[in-house]
Amino acid sequence: MRILVYTGKGGVGKTSIAAATAARLAARGQRTLVISTDAAHSLADAMDRPLGPDPTLVAPNLWGVEVDSLREAERNWGSIQRWFASLLQWAKMNEVSAEELLVFPGLEELFSLLKIREFAGSGDFDVLVVDCAPTGETLRLLSYPATMTWWLEKIFPWKKKAIKFARPVVKVAAKGLELPSDDVVDAIELLCRHLAELQTLLLNPAITTVRIVLNPEKMVLAESRRSFTYLNLFGFTTDAIIVNRALPAEATEGYLAQWRSIQAKYDEEIQAAFTPLPILRVPMMQTEVVGLPMLDLVANAAFSEVDPGAILFEGRVEEVAKEEDGFVLYLAVGFAAKDDINLTQRGDELTVQVGWHKRKVILPRTLMGRPVLGAKFAGQRLRIRFGERAEVGAATQEE
Repeated sequence: MRILVYTGKGGVGKTSIAAATAARLAARGQRTLVISTDAAHSLADAMDRPLGPDPTLVAPNLWGVEVDSLREAERNWGSIQRWFASLLQWAKMNEVSAEELLVFPGLEELFSLLKIREFAGSGDFDVLVVDCAPTGETLRLLSYPATMTWWLEKIFPWKKKAIKFARPVVKVAAKGLELPSDDVVDAIELLCRHLAELQTLLLNPAITTVRIVLNPEKMVLAESRRSFTYLNLFGFTTDAIIVNRALPAEATEGYLAQWRSIQAKYDEEIQAAFTPLPILRVPMMQTEVVGLPMLDLVANAAFSEVDPGAILFEGRVEEVAKEEDGFVLYLAVGFAAKDDINLTQRGDELTVQVGWHKRKVILPRTLMGRPVLGAKFAGQRLRIRFGERAEVGAATQEE
């Protein structure tokens, strides 16, 4: 089983790249399912085929599905939600307010992701290609299984036998409060187990890798760098960057020439930000990317030199660790130069310069506000050590 997760800022063309990847893998004989977990589905438009909440055969070895988040929410959360509703009614919560409180942020999207676990375990497919929501939502959702598992286990640490004996006592003592039924407890336990299985799948680098799709533009690049940092922090393996809609070298006339020069500048920043990850490029197509023939052209450009189903990079380019001497940021830099290391820290951005090599890193919250104490090479990785944050409001010593 192989799972490829595509993410990127809204509008960069990640749905087209995901669909093109799936089409190419299917053409190579692998049973491939492309899954849209984005609430605003556009996969059917890209493939120019009607799709629904169940796998639809699009071409030989190729299926597509647009997950119905409401249906999945009812399947996974319905009985739990109904018990919550009764709890809020017992608390005399206004009906409208209760309805709003029962809609937990990101929950419906999380249940869309649970379909990955279901399809992976079905045995019907060799590869799952996941077209995720834009990066901000994706990061929240990919980190949700661990959060939700903890939340459910802490909020509902009950056992069936204990609840069975406690129900009549609590109902009398609490004047009508009903503890969850066996069906509700079963649903909670099942949801916890499914979330744990999903997390195991997503964090297994031998099965799942993430690919970031971006355009060579300032705002897109900034968000992509931030997303890349947090994907590493959450333990996900990113194995490629795909630069989409790059203007070809022959775009040298009129306003296209200006855009070409702008993109060339950001191409350098993309190399500096994501090396040593492989960077795949897809040019701006002459017409809109709709239908299997156009998806085939996109796949030809993106995967002309690589197998789209392979693990294109092993390991993590960035890693944060808590060690005896404090917090440490490890960067895979692809070289072990003996030049002086220059580090410049500004807000959440750290600029690392070693000789002619320069790279900007977005720091996660764990490291923001911590001073850099030193850096050295450890094998093929740069080890950057951070100190403790200054206490807020601490008095400064006058000279």
